[in-house]
Order: sequence, then structure tokens, then C-alpha cells
Amino acid sequence: MGKQKTAVNAGAPIDEAKKWHSIDWKYAQRQVRRLQMRIAKAVKEKGWNKVKTLQYLLTRSFYAKALAVKRVVSNKGKKTPGVDGVLWQGARAKWRAIHSLRRRGYKPQPLRRIYIPKKNGKKRPLSIPIMTDRAMQALHKLALAPVAETTADRNSYGFRESRSCADAIAAAFNDLSKPNSATWVLEGDIKGCFDNIAQDWMLSNIPMDRKILQKWLQAGYVEDGITYPSRKGTPQGGIISPTLANMTLDGLEEVVHRAVPRRSRVNFVRYADDFVITGKSKRLLEKEIKPVVETFLAVRGLALSPEKTVITYIKNGFTFLGQTFRKHGRVLHITPSSEGVRSLVQKLGTIIRTHVSAPMPALIKKLNQTLRGWANYHRHVVASEAFSRIDTYVYKQLWRMLRRRHQNKSKKWLFKKYWTASGQKHQFAVKERSAKGLIKVYQVIRICAIGIKRHVKIKADANPYMPEYASYFWRRRHKKDSKLLKALSARQLRAMTT
Repeated sequence: MGKQKTAVNAGAPIDEAKKWHSIDWKYAQRQVRRLQMRIAKAVKEKGWNKVKTLQYLLTRSFYAKALAVKRVVSNKGKKTPGVDGVLWQGARAKWRAIHSLRRRGYKPQPLRRIYIPKKNGKKRPLSIPIMTDRAMQALHKLALAPVAETTADRNSYGFRESRSCADAIAAAFNDLSKPNSATWVLEGDIKGCFDNIAQDWMLSNIPMDRKILQKWLQAGYVEDGITYPSRKGTPQGGIISPTLANMTLDGLEEVVHRAVPRRSRVNFVRYADDFVITGKSKRLLEKEIKPVVETFLAVRGLALSPEKTVITYIKNGFTFLGQTFRKHGRVLHITPSSEGVRSLVQKLGTIIRTHVSAPMPALIKKLNQTLRGWANYHRHVVASEAFSRIDTYVYKQLWRMLRRRHQNKSKKWLFKKYWTASGQKHQFAVKERSAKGLIKVYQVIRICAIGIKRHVKIKADANPYMPEYASYFWRRRHKKDSKLLKALSARQLRAMTT
């Protein structure tokens, strides 16, 4: 009997692992997306009872739970535990996690509080939920996202599907680049946005399961072994927190536009809790727009940051999302901010100094990772000069490092060893033989070669959960032109976008 029992217990985990691996993820995504599109349609028709019913169905769907677990175990925080120290590793644990996501009896654990440094030297609090709470948040976000997208401001771009910093920058360019565009800009920043949102406002206005939301908001946090209560805000680090913050700030654009006549040339662009408002005069922004914004935020328990909220003349320039906007004459130039360039230079210098005795491939991989990420972010603006300066800096620092590393070698020897391996002029590269005897070339990228490519801004009204925009988002994702789209039959297109 004992042997038979052991055999049964040993076989169960194998079956559970097979079940996890047998999930058809594409089919799961289609099933969940179909429900999300029905939710978005109901929101547009203002059928809130139907929205509630569909959200109920989605949060109890097996496929939605599976996608929620998959997100939690595949993102960057998958190896960071909460207060219970539990991680979901292995197919068996993931399959069991799907069936653990139940509303009845659910009680979230306090969050583990840590602090991460900010650029200004201060520290930002980050709260880490346990794995089960993360998966529950991911599950309910699937049901809340269609509502958030359908009710969102037209020109908000942060923490939204298929929208990016590049879209926000392009929107600001459209508002400021014309000859008759507004010349004054209100740079707004909300003080401690996530930490100060009024919980009562969220419970009254966020259309989701209120009991679950209340439990998350009042779960508290643990710091240095002591549990503290949460009386306001939504914790940074929660999967659903960015969506809650976005929905809290939605409506600000409409309030701003209603405050003044249309001829005032007032435009609004927001990315997360940073926003810019343009106006034809400083007095308009200071006396009419700013008080309206402050009133809107006060109802939600928020306030503008006095240090970071300023009104700027466009020819003096302002910085938004790491880019400097400044008009020279009648031409608007957007360039990488000097602070951003300086920060990158310091980071590159640190990488080279800390890898001075490391293998060259390790140094090159780290440099390329940093350079490529920075260049891809800034390649949509006037960045050629900044790219050239960075390439020159990297060249000089590498040459300086090599002179110290090979003090007895001539300049000709150094050039032959490190600047000819790739076969391209002025391209730092090294050759390394692999275990199989193959020679691989590692080379430092030159970000000037990445080039400048203008970004096509997303349509302000585009909603990824509405069927009329399915072809539009498919075309943006796959970077396909209209000729190919016309060549596809309606049936083929419907199959690709569902």
C-alpha cells in the first residue's frame, strides 16, 4: 500500500506539469481579448451593468487566470519574492497557482517595502506584493484595462497599451511646432502621485470589484519587520497600480479645455503623472489653467509639486520625458536633454572603469546594451550631434583604457588588434574563439549608424479593444503599409487581428 501511495503522489506533479505546458496560449489570448472587446463596447454604450457582468465572467475565466499567472512568472520581478518568500518556479507550481486565484476567502498579504534611489538623490518607496497578489492584480487588470482605455484622455500616453514616450513627444511636437502655436508651456508634475491618491475616491469611481480593490488598498506594508497600515495611495510596484493612477487622472484634459475658449491655443499632453499644457500667454496658464488643475487634483487627494511645476517660454526651452524642446526663430527643435547626455556619459565611463580587467566581450556586451537602449529612445528627435559626441567619447575612453592595459604596446599594435577585427574603419572590435573552435567577432556599436527615424504618432482616439481599430493596430505592430493591407482579404485580416 505504501509503495502504491508513493507512486500516485509521484505521478501527480508530472500530470500537472504536462497540463501547464499543454495550454494553448494563442487561443487563451483570443478568448480573453474577445471578452475585453465586449467590455469596451459596453463602456462605449454606457451599459455599466453589462460591464460589471462581463468583468465577472473574465475574472473567473480559466484562460484569464492562466494569462495572469504567465505574466507574473515571466516579467522582471519573477525572482523577487514578497513577505512570504514564495516564488512560483516550475510548471507544477504555475498550474496550481491558476487554481488558487479565487475571490472567496481571498486576503492579500502586506507588501514588502524597499527603497530605490532617484536621480535627485532621494529614494522612491517600492512595495512588492506576494506572487498570489500579483497574479490577482494581473487578472483584474485584464478586466479593467478595456474600461481604462475607453474612458481615457485622448492625449495621455503613459502605462497604456500600444502607446509610448515617443507618442507623447510627437504629440507635444504637433502642439508647439506650427508658426501660430502657443508660446508658453506649463510643465506639471504631481507630488507623490501614487502615494497620495485618495482611497475613498478610487473606491467610489474605479469600475471594478470594490471589495477586492479595498483589500489591496488597505493591505499595509512591512518595513524592518514592522507592519504599517495604508491610509492613502496605491502602492508603487503593484501590477494594477499604473492603471488605477491613470484612471484617477483621466478627465484632466477635458477640464483644461473647458476652462478657456478654443482660440486660446491650449493643448494638453500627459505621460503618467508628468504633463505639459500649452497656452498663448503666461497669464492664461497661471491665472486660469493652473487653478483648474489644482482643483481637479485636490478632489483626488493630489497636489502639484511646487519645485517641478513651472511656466516656461518656448524660446527658453523646457525638458519633457528626457527631451529638450526649444524654438529657434519659428523652428522647433527637440534634442536629448543635456542632463540625459551627461548621465549617459557618466554611466559609460563607470562601465569602462569597472570592466578594465574584465574580458573584452563582457565589456562590449555591457556597452552595447547601454548604447543601444539610449539611442533607440532618442532616435526619433534631433539627436545626430548628441550621437556623434557619445561615439567620440566612447572611442577616447576605450583608447585610454587600452593604453593603460597594454603599456608596452605601440599605437600601431593597438589599432591592428582592436580596430581591424570587424573590417570596418573606426569600429572597436575583438575576436574570440569559442569552445567549438569558431571565431566570433564582438564589436562596439556606433550609435550614429543607428540613425534618426521619425516616429509616427498613434491616433489620439485609437482604442486597441475596439474592433474598428484592429487593422490599424495590426499595421502598426507589423509596420505594414496600406498596400499590403488592401491586398489581404477581410477573412485573412480578421484571423490575424483576433
